[in-house]
Amino acid sequence: MLLDKAQIINLLENRGDADALQRARKDLPDLIDTERHADHLTRLGLNPDELGSAGGGLTDMFGP
Repeated sequence: MLLDKAQIINLLENRGDADALQRARKDLPDLIDTERHADHLTRLGLNPDELGSAGGGLTDMFGP
């Protein structure tokens, strides 16, 4: 599943995880493939399978 970097940034901001937020801003591309970038997401404390789950992943959490 493809996600916009802004969605990941918003999720990390809502969690209050400043370290992961800084790494995400620096390391992630603007468009994230949850399979291709699974290692990056895992290092940020995110589960790529949950982000890319059926039903829209982050879209369900933040709206369309």
